[in-house]
Amino acid sequence: MAILNVVDVSKIYQSGTRSLTVLDQVNLHIEAGDSLAIVGPSGSGKTTLLGLCAGLDQASTGSVQLNGHRLEKLTEDERAALRSQEIGFIFQNFQLLPTLTALENVMVPLELRKKKHVRQKAIELLEKVGLGDRASHYPTQLSGGEQQRVSIARAFANEPKILFADEPTGNLDTETGEMVEDLIFDLNKASGTTLVLVTHDADLAAKTNRIVHIKGGKIQENQHA
Repeated sequence: MAILNVVDVSKIYQSGTRSLTVLDQVNLHIEAGDSLAIVGPSGSGKTTLLGLCAGLDQASTGSVQLNGHRLEKLTEDERAALRSQEIGFIFQNFQLLPTLTALENVMVPLELRKKKHVRQKAIELLEKVGLGDRASHYPTQLSGGEQQRVSIARAFANEPKILFADEPTGNLDTETGEMVEDLIFDLNKASGTTLVLVTHDADLAAKTNRIVHIKGGKIQENQHA
């Protein structure tokens, strides 16, 4: 069963009288529980595509259907609610709230959904990513790898149907990056979450079930890893 359908999606930005086409008639189909890597050179449109799939932005034309929801038919508030309920997101630059501890950062999505036993669940997630002893530390007191592990725990807090990751190891050294990769795929398999990631890393892309190549805003190749 498809969890994500992208149909004839284009993204065009206007600058005065000029227009810039970042995505051009993109089609993509992702089954529930699958893992997919989107690869391509800088400026190819892969991060823009990821944002459209996650409902962070709207396509100029075409349709994005996420778990039965037509994103272009939803209001901004409805898209925000959908992201809160069904989507996890891991950013290259972590996007942790600097005034909150690691534990409090993981608690945020749980509190927004008014979950029960929020603190205990957040502690359990931090323990899963090996940071149970760093729960009271603020982001500035954590290494890059530790901050990314906190962001992974936060992304999985809502038990998302689909997880989007934008260059999740881009700011990490090789050893730390490999540890973070293993963690993402281990949690992905354990929870049955669909995984869609953008990466320049060929080794990371090869760990997914499918690889999509994008260049100049167009899908060039769609292959099994």
